[in-house]
Amino acid sequence: MHIARIITFAKNSFMDTPPRPTRTDVFLNYKIWLSGLTGNGQIQPEAFSLLENIRNSGTLKAAADAADMSYRKAWGIITDAEEILGYSLLEKHRGGKDGGNSTVTPAAIKLLEAYQALQQRFDESVEKAFEEFVQRVNKQ
Repeated sequence: MHIARIITFAKNSFMDTPPRPTRTDVFLNYKIWLSGLTGNGQIQPEAFSLLENIRNSGTLKAAADAADMSYRKAWGIITDAEEILGYSLLEKHRGGKDGGNSTVTPAAIKLLEAYQALQQRFDESVEKAFEEFVQRVNKQ
């Protein structure tokens, strides 16, 4: 999220007085959504944070908890992404006395790392564009 203070000029009730500058805090927020070419849905940005958390914790439950979402919602996000991509993102191992776990597949790791690089490039570009926007708005 990018935050900036922008100067805006308020209208005065008297025609002969110059407008008074006021300050407003605004922010720019965006997400990258990947869509299937056939229009069969979108891969939510949360899918990538879930994959990263599964990679670190080894369980979808822990990843869902870290994302403050239900297991069912997390499971749906992952299965929707798998359906769009056409391949598995997780290797699931059912529980037993020690409980189950999930492993991120090599294809999912490749996808995750590519997405993280894309996100970084977007962040850098958007930050520069937002700085230019703020400068233009604040230019006197």
